[in-house]
Amino acid sequence: MNVDCPASCPFVAGRSDPLDFPVGQLHRVAPVGSSGTSPEGVEVDETKRNLLKLLAIVGVVGAAGGGLVGGALQYAQPPVVGIKSFPTVQLLDVDGAPLTATKVNAEYNVTTPQLHLFYYPLTNEPNFFLNLAPVTPGGPGATGVPGGVGPTGSIVAYSAICQHLGCPAPAIAYYPPGTCSKTFTGTVVKDLPFYIHCSCHGSTYDVTNKAANLTGPAIYPLPQVELLWKDPATGGDDTIWAVGESTVVPVNGHFNTLQGGYQVGSTSQLESESPIILCQFPSS
Repeated sequence: MNVDCPASCPFVAGRSDPLDFPVGQLHRVAPVGSSGTSPEGVEVDETKRNLLKLLAIVGVVGAAGGGLVGGALQYAQPPVVGIKSFPTVQLLDVDGAPLTATKVNAEYNVTTPQLHLFYYPLTNEPNFFLNLAPVTPGGPGATGVPGGVGPTGSIVAYSAICQHLGCPAPAIAYYPPGTCSKTFTGTVVKDLPFYIHCSCHGSTYDVTNKAANLTGPAIYPLPQVELLWKDPATGGDDTIWAVGESTVVPVNGHFNTLQGGYQVGSTSQLESESPIILCQFPSS
């Protein structure tokens, strides 16, 4: 059958007119009235309309999905709390007065039974403050120890969190001479009757040599706080400051000693606490 349609045919273009859209593309035009024009006078491209609808739907879903994913990631990976560098913090005595080497030597020595703790560099990182000076010349004690400050280099500070499973003071405590019958062979002091010992599982540390391990199960030493003594002989005021910490290993429970808590203030005051003493040491 051969049917010719005039140019005014409402749905078929004239045979001599070129198509202005790709073959196979859905294309709808408005009906043509008696005047030869559509009621609106424009064509409606169904493909473009559907594409715009699809983009609008994708945009809404994407925005909602992005919000949900972003919210989920916020809770799955909370921001890390911490600081970027070690602060310089002045130490205060238990009475709130500035801690000086003169006060330390008058109040504390190697036989002091009470624990004296201060927090540094974060508020959840306690440290032992120790003066290992002997009471009498030739008696138990130590001077000139690694990292020690003060007139005789006997004042040191170590983390008060055990490096085994993280038992904090007072479960881990300083044991003065005579606390237990156990004596170790140290590096600085050969006959070592004073040390830091953890009653949780028996780890013991050498307070005269960077808190090195004397007994396990801990295999790492306690981090040592770096102290600064402002020597009066060089124009200082005799005060003691915490200015850093050994970075060989972090404080137990922290991937980084500077992360996992909030920074202490410009001062940190000593707190007195009674130790938990348990003279049980590993057999080997």
